[in-house]
Amino acid sequence: MTTVRKLMDSKEKHETYSIAATETVYHAIEMMAKENIGAVLVTEGERIVGICSERDYARKVILKGHDSRTTQVKEIMTEEMVTVHPETTLEQCMVLMTNYHVRHLPVVDDGHLIGLVSIGDVVQSVIADKENLISDLQDYIEGLSILR
Repeated sequence: MTTVRKLMDSKEKHETYSIAATETVYHAIEMMAKENIGAVLVTEGERIVGICSERDYARKVILKGHDSRTTQVKEIMTEEMVTVHPETTLEQCMVLMTNYHVRHLPVVDDGHLIGLVSIGDVVQSVIADKENLISDLQDYIEGLSILR
């Protein structure tokens, strides 16, 4: 089974983006658009205090009629984060994402943030694993038919 560590090692770029809790939501959305990502981690100094996603923006700014240029990220961020470890399997990530209705999981090792995996990363990797398994099984079956 593929682990979060293997997924992170295989990604060309696994930079994790963060923004200060006192920054505006507009700045956070600008960063997400520029980097083509769906969430940023929220910091106070060196400490991670939450995550701000496009979903937070849609539900807590747009639908409530707030102004993204004056609302601070700390006002809309999600403080309770579900985290995973490098040895967590991708199947376990999928279960967590489904059960907690989240699309991003911070990766923590020995209490330190080492990355962030998204639902897109996880699904893409699981599909690749299944395609490899199918190919291996086809090769095995073809090998058996040659022996007959």
